Amino acid sequence: MATSGSIIREARLRAGLSQQELGDAAGRDRTQIARWERDVVQPSFETLLEIVRAAGFDISVDLITYQRPQAETLKATFRLTPQQRFDRMLQRDQDDPGSRVG
Repeated sequence: MATSGSIIREARLRAGLSQQELGDAAGRDRTQIARWERDVVQPSFETLLEIVRAAGFDISVDLITYQRPQAETLKATFRLTPQQRFDRMLQRDQDDPGSRVG
């Protein structure tokens, strides 16, 4: 079972970021990133999404809600390039215009 720490670490590594770089991108301290990755402290659900998004990824709410992320779905998301993730986001907006924020 994936933990919030393993999800954060995986997103950071796949993005090619150091803990300091991810912390800077998310407006957090490097030591806090390290503590989350080691599962010393559990971030809130909102914070987890924020940190993963700061690494350039997005994950489905249903994957975390049940605390049993599907490894293959996560791996497939992390394999996408930033352009592919952007294209997917645009496609979602076109498919469901009411889902746009802002």
